[in-house]
Amino acid sequence: MVPKLTHTILASSWLLSATARAHAAPNRPNIVFILTDDQDNHMGSLDYMPSLQEHLIQQGTTFERHYCSTAICCPSRVTLWTGQLAHNTNVTNVNPPWGGYPKFVQNGYNDHHLALWLQQSGYNTYYAGKLFNSHTVHNYDSPPVSGYTQSNFFLDPFTYQYYNVSTTRNGAPPTNPVGKYSTDILAESAQEFLQHALEDESSPFFITLAPIAPHALVGEGSVGAFDPPQVAERHQGLFPEYKIPRTPNFNPDSPSGVNWVSNLPKLDDEVVDYNDEYQRLRLRSLQAVDEIVGSVVARLEEAGVLDNTFIFYTSDNGYHIGQHRLHPGKTCGFETDINVPLIVRGPGIPAQKVTRVPSSHTDLAPTILQIAGIEIDDKKFDGSPIDLHGIGGEPRSEHVAVEFWGYGLAESIFGRKDGPPVYPNNSYKGLRIEAEDYGFYYSVWCSNERELYDMKASHIHSQTLERGKSLIDATVTINGKQWPLEKVVDRLDALMMVLKSCKQQTCIHPWRSLHPSENVQSLSDALATEYDEFYRGQVKVSFTKCESGYILESEGPQAVHAYQDMRDYSPDDEIYDPLKQQVLVNPNWSLWE
Repeated sequence: MVPKLTHTILASSWLLSATARAHAAPNRPNIVFILTDDQDNHMGSLDYMPSLQEHLIQQGTTFERHYCSTAICCPSRVTLWTGQLAHNTNVTNVNPPWGGYPKFVQNGYNDHHLALWLQQSGYNTYYAGKLFNSHTVHNYDSPPVSGYTQSNFFLDPFTYQYYNVSTTRNGAPPTNPVGKYSTDILAESAQEFLQHALEDESSPFFITLAPIAPHALVGEGSVGAFDPPQVAERHQGLFPEYKIPRTPNFNPDSPSGVNWVSNLPKLDDEVVDYNDEYQRLRLRSLQAVDEIVGSVVARLEEAGVLDNTFIFYTSDNGYHIGQHRLHPGKTCGFETDINVPLIVRGPGIPAQKVTRVPSSHTDLAPTILQIAGIEIDDKKFDGSPIDLHGIGGEPRSEHVAVEFWGYGLAESIFGRKDGPPVYPNNSYKGLRIEAEDYGFYYSVWCSNERELYDMKASHIHSQTLERGKSLIDATVTINGKQWPLEKVVDRLDALMMVLKSCKQQTCIHPWRSLHPSENVQSLSDALATEYDEFYRGQVKVSFTKCESGYILESEGPQAVHAYQDMRDYSPDDEIYDPLKQQVLVNPNWSLWE
């Protein structure tokens, strides 16, 4: 029998100070959070949303290097609402036993999530649209979702049926408004929620609007298991000339990546034409979402509260179509899948600003709690608040942790022509590093194949890092200097070793686990020659087995060795042990020799 990880979740009241619970400040900002499903950030979808451009991008800040940590919807959404990585929530897929709404409840998170914390602090809270996979017409009330003043949840197995969605309003039995476009249902809920929220002038509000667009059509009405999204009649035929950008990684002549990706055949013209139309349909499906953006902003402005409202726009994960020869889908660590839109407008946020400072979905829950004026114990999160106002302060780290378990999926009828649409052994650990002068994506798959992408190269350069093969002659450029690839990979692997099982502060400041003296804060710092032997001798990231979920016994080594320069210490000094996460007084010095 496969052992299961157990989780003990503390009651959510730890998060809110007594002062915050007792005295809800009357001028605290309102928050609107718009969460699309599978929206791409690399095929131009934002450029085809005029209301988003006018009201959010032109009036707010775009975070170009924002990432999801798990490129599939349910684990990513749980990370959004808890501020924890999937290996800590242990919600790692979309359906039981590894994920879905039942797993969210089983692991204690129905009593431990963002909306509930906001509600406890005095916010009116609302949610319309898709919450999680496996939130169904059968389990919607067992138990009911906590933390919402009003709700209108889409329910499986009808969630992805654009004209046959099933919903539960405020916990009532499900209904099926057959023939009504699901994004238009969402638009009506948005206006109803705003009406209710604006009538209560004593309380701020938090509204989440989660359309299924531009997710594929699933279930009734689809030809295969997945088909392009359905489009509202008023948006049919738009953008007939659009084509997916023919970037260097689009349908390349030579195979990409490792593992199953390296075996994909080149797409023929019929498939490429189909994929272009697939993306046109995705863009058309987003037009109804764009209308919601415009109508929500108009209503807030009419009510005189727009200037005191933060509006977030993002997606649960990204999407690929044709890049690396891939059929439509997600689940990979490629930039198309993990780099997602994030635009924020609100009080004091610079307009028309674009920032490349990296951030991830782990950061959004603490960010929202901070702007809501709620005291945060940041040791409970795997992320930290984003500097929305661009005023500086402590520099953000350059790293983002990436992880996935399970299988890859081709969401296309053509994916079935090349063989089974499911690609097994798609579990991997990834690390995305982004700084001003260098950027890398490094991953280790459960097959123990490794790959490295130089994201700053004029054409994104990849290296398949074969085990046992010398890398001594290969180099990469960092800060204008050529560095041996082997040396860089040693540092990246050690950092990923920390992140693959990190919790809280070790996720936010992973270099401290490797350098407790805190004299290393970045990859650039870690490249100092004095650390070469230390990194060369670190245990490397590896798997013992490919699994469909987070099984600790199959995850390989879990601990790193910390660098200790004993010249800096005396026997009376205190030393921080990153593995035990505690300070050692009068430690056994032989351990550090």
